[in-house]
Amino acid sequence: MGTAAGAGALRLPGLHGYAVEFSPYCPGRVACAAAQYYGMAGGCGTLAVLGQNEAGIVLLRSFDWNDGLFDVTWSENNENVLITCSGDGSLQIWDMAKTKGPLQVYKEHTLEAYSVDWSQTRGEQLVVSGSWDQTAKLWDPAVGKSLCTFKGHEGVIYSTIWSPHIPGCFASASGDQTLRIWDVKTPGVKLVIPAHQAEVLSCDWCKYDENLLVTGAVDCSLKGWDLRNIRQPVFVLLGHTYAIRRVKFSPFHATILASCSYDFTVRFWDFSKPNPLLETVEHHTEFTCGLDLSLHNRGQV
Repeated sequence: MGTAAGAGALRLPGLHGYAVEFSPYCPGRVACAAAQYYGMAGGCGTLAVLGQNEAGIVLLRSFDWNDGLFDVTWSENNENVLITCSGDGSLQIWDMAKTKGPLQVYKEHTLEAYSVDWSQTRGEQLVVSGSWDQTAKLWDPAVGKSLCTFKGHEGVIYSTIWSPHIPGCFASASGDQTLRIWDVKTPGVKLVIPAHQAEVLSCDWCKYDENLLVTGAVDCSLKGWDLRNIRQPVFVLLGHTYAIRRVKFSPFHATILASCSYDFTVRFWDFSKPNPLLETVEHHTEFTCGLDLSLHNRGQV
């Protein structure tokens, strides 16, 4: 992947990063959602927008919130707009062109909002959030309240991810050990996959196959799931030594994915190979919680 060679670093003193996401518009621009005190109650949060120049990684903008920020997603229709979610259960809409705090705050979740994602399919501007209150909520950023609430999980929702292929379809991963598939046009769950015998902390959709998802869990394993046959996983990837915090498919290769873990490492995998582990990167000295792969620069993570 060429990751180790061109690595840059930027410290955010007193903050712990929970999520990173590349801008879909500006190559090398990254948003980072961070929290004080490892995200425990009582800490504040910061949205940091980072850029790259000859000197390395630089801080372009930062916005503070009065609770830890756990996830971030870029708008798919405005290069300056982002949404974060936080420990107080709220979602915040930020505009990089504005100097002060959020444009909007949506507070409906009753516990930590841990996941937020902006739909990538054209023709709809929809955002999904997932919370420790065991619900996922559907939002239109132009509307001041949620459009719909999805109930069914029996544990904390850690991850909610839109399908890049099917409009109005998203997946959620939960502490109830399941991966679930939802359709915004129907209130009930479409599919329940008993994915792991442990809490599932992350999921992602393959960019090249509308039926393929991956899950990462507290059991240190990654599993691939074909929605047409959920009796057993398509692949199982082993190697991490602590819980897997986030997993992402490559935007450039149908069989390559990356994962990061509480074991401080980032690992790259090709599930089509007999020895799927491509590389283990050990840059971090703490829990590695956030991970993204650039849409613009093939080797950039």
